[in-house]
Amino acid sequence: MSFSGVFLWVVLLAFTLNAGGQNMPGQVLVKGGSFVPIYGSEGVEIVVEDFKMDKYPVTNAQYLTFVKENPQWRKSEIKRLFADKNYLSDWDSDLSYGSLLPKSPVTNISWFAAKAYCESKGQRLPAMDEWEYAAMADEKQKDAREDSLYNQYILSWYEAPKTFSNEIGQTFKNYWGLYDMHGLVWEWTMDFNSVMISGESRGDVDLDRNLFCAGGAVGATDLMNYAAFMRYAFRGSLKANYAVKNLGFRCAENVKSTTQ
Repeated sequence: MSFSGVFLWVVLLAFTLNAGGQNMPGQVLVKGGSFVPIYGSEGVEIVVEDFKMDKYPVTNAQYLTFVKENPQWRKSEIKRLFADKNYLSDWDSDLSYGSLLPKSPVTNISWFAAKAYCESKGQRLPAMDEWEYAAMADEKQKDAREDSLYNQYILSWYEAPKTFSNEIGQTFKNYWGLYDMHGLVWEWTMDFNSVMISGESRGDVDLDRNLFCAGGAVGATDLMNYAAFMRYAFRGSLKANYAVKNLGFRCAENVKSTTQ
């Protein structure tokens, strides 16, 4: 192969990797630690083990591949038990997201559908504690909750969260290498419906009185952390079959132990 041929091949490879990188986002390792959530018993730390999380939320293009391979999750086939009438309502048809951008986050997705997508990849939705732990990070520090500018950035987005049509990867990369934790879409977590349950009641058998009651947030340990409080309150208002216009998801995965 001539020098010019080698050069052209290298340029094409670089372009392909750059153009396709967001179609296959991959995952990053989030090293475990502990934090005090805004709900539950005052001062009780939640311990989070190492886990992996997608760099970006799942896109329209990725979800289209999923419904092609799993017809039961197409908008005309899905049972109302698993998604309400808003499911994929912005898509033109079962196999077309129409004018939506392929690299925009898929939204109008129920918890059941998000869970099924992650499981089809051999993964899972992130636990609520994992998501909150990873979302504490800004660009340089893994816990930026005391940074007023960072919290103001999040709150400013909450005031007008109409960014769900933007492409993934347009926000900053945080300490862990994750994009779009804030500033693009809200995201499902595996145990979203327990976020307003106090530390004492998390083990209750009958949780119906707590699951979707925002009033449970009165036990929050740090009401000044209003950015986080908004997320907990939003999750506490959801049911698993809800499909919301600015609600997407990303997948997570356990880290395999290296100990024998």
